[in-house]
Amino acid sequence: MTDTPRHRVIAPRILYFGTPVALLSTLQEDGSPNLTPLSSAWALDDRLVLGLGMLGQGLENLRRTREAVVNLPSASLWPQVERLAPTTGRFPVPDTKRAMGYQHEPRKFERAGLTPLPSDTVSPPRVAECPLQLEAVLLAAHISTPTPESSSDFVIAELRVTRVHAHEHVTVPDTHHVDVTQWQPLLYVFRHYVGTGPGLGRNFRAET
Repeated sequence: MTDTPRHRVIAPRILYFGTPVALLSTLQEDGSPNLTPLSSAWALDDRLVLGLGMLGQGLENLRRTREAVVNLPSASLWPQVERLAPTTGRFPVPDTKRAMGYQHEPRKFERAGLTPLPSDTVSPPRVAECPLQLEAVLLAAHISTPTPESSSDFVIAELRVTRVHAHEHVTVPDTHHVDVTQWQPLLYVFRHYVGTGPGLGRNFRAET
């Protein structure tokens, strides 16, 4: 008989237990592109749910234009994502963010060394280097409910995907399926960047 693992109670403040990294493309008021790295995202059918900080420029742009591209980088792009991590498109930088080390950066694509591509159904550009690029429109944005332990400083945004672009090398030829042996997403685990390991098996509903 195996021993029951010992447990300990830890603070629930940072529950990044393993989520995909995304780069949110939006447009500034002057029409220039903004890129927001985020690590709270999940999808079901053609719906995306994103967690966005209320002090970020990405959320402000998304609320104003109601359009975005959710770009999903591969694990190899983590250095480019990290170049964006301490930056914000908001000016002046909010005091809270400045105290955390954030700096204003109006040229996010150039800073990260990434390439903008025109989108088909929305105005913000796609990120050429990201193997998956999801054009989307905003359906709703909900302010998180504060609790005695934490303030409400983020928004839960629901988007509808209007078009999906994928690099050919991560797709199964002549299908609309992603080849999971080739697609290696970048994951954010307790504020560390990690990739995925070898495949373990397939669900009974898998079509490839």
